[in-house]
Amino acid sequence: MKLLIPIFLACFFAGITTSFAQNTGIISGQITSVDKLPLESVSVSLIELNKGTLTDNQGNYQIPNLVPGKYTIRIQMLGAAEKDLPVEVTEGQTSVISYQLKEENIHALQEVTVMGSTNKFSKKESIYVARLPLKNLENPQVYTTVPKELIQEQMAIDLGSISKNVPGAGIPMLANQGRVTFRQRGFETEPNARNGVAGAAFSSIDPANIERVEAIKGPSAALFGTNVSSSYGGLYNRVTKKPFNGFGGEVSFTGGSWNLNRLTLDVNTPVNADKTILFRLNGATTFEKSFQDQGLTRSLSIAPSISYQITDRLSLWLDVEFGQAKGTSVVRFNPFTGSNKTQSIKDMKFPYKRLFGANDLTYDTQMLNIFAQLNYKISEQWTSQTVISRSRSSINGYISALTGRTDSTLRASVTKGYTAFIATDIQQNFIGDFKIGNFRNRLVVGLDYYNNSNSFDRIAINGPTINFINPAANSKINAQVIDALASTGTVRAENNGDNSYAVYASDVFNVNERLMAMLSLRVDRYKSQGVYNIATAVTTGAYNQTALSPKLGLVYQLLKDRVSVFGSYMNGFFNKAGSDAAGNAFKPEQANQLEYGIKGDIWNHKLVGTVSYYDIRVKDIIRADPNDVNYSIQNGTQQSKGVEFELTANPVKGLNVVAGYAYNDSKYTKADETLQGLRPALSGPARTLNFWVSYRLSQGKYKGLGLGFGGNSGSDSYQTNTVKSKIIIPAYTLLDASIFYDQTRYRIGFKVDNLTSEQAWSVRLTPQAPARFMGNLVLKF
Repeated sequence: MKLLIPIFLACFFAGITTSFAQNTGIISGQITSVDKLPLESVSVSLIELNKGTLTDNQGNYQIPNLVPGKYTIRIQMLGAAEKDLPVEVTEGQTSVISYQLKEENIHALQEVTVMGSTNKFSKKESIYVARLPLKNLENPQVYTTVPKELIQEQMAIDLGSISKNVPGAGIPMLANQGRVTFRQRGFETEPNARNGVAGAAFSSIDPANIERVEAIKGPSAALFGTNVSSSYGGLYNRVTKKPFNGFGGEVSFTGGSWNLNRLTLDVNTPVNADKTILFRLNGATTFEKSFQDQGLTRSLSIAPSISYQITDRLSLWLDVEFGQAKGTSVVRFNPFTGSNKTQSIKDMKFPYKRLFGANDLTYDTQMLNIFAQLNYKISEQWTSQTVISRSRSSINGYISALTGRTDSTLRASVTKGYTAFIATDIQQNFIGDFKIGNFRNRLVVGLDYYNNSNSFDRIAINGPTINFINPAANSKINAQVIDALASTGTVRAENNGDNSYAVYASDVFNVNERLMAMLSLRVDRYKSQGVYNIATAVTTGAYNQTALSPKLGLVYQLLKDRVSVFGSYMNGFFNKAGSDAAGNAFKPEQANQLEYGIKGDIWNHKLVGTVSYYDIRVKDIIRADPNDVNYSIQNGTQQSKGVEFELTANPVKGLNVVAGYAYNDSKYTKADETLQGLRPALSGPARTLNFWVSYRLSQGKYKGLGLGFGGNSGSDSYQTNTVKSKIIIPAYTLLDASIFYDQTRYRIGFKVDNLTSEQAWSVRLTPQAPARFMGNLVLKF
């Protein structure tokens, strides 16, 4: 009897539901781009009922349980004109209303996803590079995108592995606490932009929630300022995964050499019945030992994201990253240069597989990034975009490097204590797409406020001197040894911070449908709060500076939407404190770049590529005053010029090719006599090459089976490069290979990094791992 009651109730309510459904109707359809590709996350609403939903990853939508009658469907996408369509609902029937966008601008401001691209590794369209929904062929700036599809195929589990696909990135440099930096056009570049605004993380960044990485080339201060670690070589922007309309996800496990264990999770689901509130959760945990005699890393990352279509005009995106890690510092060797000679790290007899540390000499990091974006469609021509980004990183424990004392000895330089970095970025953008007469304008006008606050409470300690060629049995450097020397260390207890206030504008003006001009300008007011010494309670070094940063560009499409030629002028700057011997305050250091080239997207997106030449001139570099050793002067100059090439191709079904080449010629053109005319140290190789080729069976019994092979190479570079002393980093070629079997519900992969176990070093002389074997299992749902 007890069992019959729930059965009866279930049948009763099922009957009510069925009866209700028979008395109502359904509206459904598909939204596609001008290229007939499905569009995801487009707002579809019923005007009469103030009820709406979003399209799924195939561009489909459905609004059920509607009382029969006449309605109006409204299709809204930020960055495109709204469309109202009449529809009549019939009892028990499905009314199909589909719509294809008429405008060519298929990428909207709320990051609508265009599905079904022929070349899955070439997803170039970005709303962040120009802060406008601008196509790659319309943009006079060069940038490289690495999408999640390529990241997955290469089984990349860190940002360094992802950067292998960026021309000129070189071997990534691991900094103090797992933070990674790259080379770009001869300058150090960090991945501290997130969804187009500051998202600094002075710790390791897990790529579990990354949709794609955008390597934006050249000095980009006009639109990005200098607060998102925009160097003269450009910046790296991390675009995070956004919730989508549907339930799904995957769980992945990766195991490999040196006790690698990595577990990731990606779950997405609508929250409400109308599917206007969407939630996505990405997470990862990783443990790995070093290939050296000591060393480990252990990390945890959690990244929830919520998308809310509040009304057909108003949407909110909230994205959070939380990460914590524990690890040992990697080797960062600064050789002795007092012998005044030219030598290669390969000939120094430095032990490649020795850490000269212990597993108790660890640091703990914690990172929290909060990103909120509110989009409001003011009219068909204008959109308001409000962005708030808050980032916090902290490091506690031991951070170490190795400093050469002689040609055969070194000592550990250890920083012990606590450091915290907090940054807040608030932006208000007004984005328009309108015509003046017959001329189209795409305009962004923005306000940007940035606050940075740092605190230090740590001690710099020098460890004992040891012989690295013939180390003694008791030469191990551990926490006990360093703690015993803490009383001899140098204390750093201080707070510092700064504020930046900026206004910028950028307009893309269509002279005609093929010729476009871009004009951008930024005014930036920087206020340094100085350094507050906690011991003396004295603040020193406060100063203010104002900088102007212009950007100009021309694009002409030789073949409409297929081939374009471009030329651009871009500017970057860095604020500089201090004054010269005469008391003249220093002004911001400036870099100006001229670049021109050609972009192509042909054969139905099967061949996409860029070739460009650039010339960067840096001026107002601060250098030592040759007439007074106690002061500096601001008249140094530097030049960095070169050629870059990138290509993604899908020549036949199942075959994908990614390739890049970069040549960079950098030198000091006016500098101290020890550096004059030389290539700057730490600028990376002058020549780099990257490629990845994969083939996947697209039909037959073994459909989904694939192979991948790729590599990265670089020419000689320098860790130290002066007239008297040179430390050479030898050329390298690193090869990778993989095999995988990808199915609807699962994916199995196996990969080997550095097939030949070649010995290679980063610019900070960190030895790279020999052959690493990894196996990966992904379960999809």
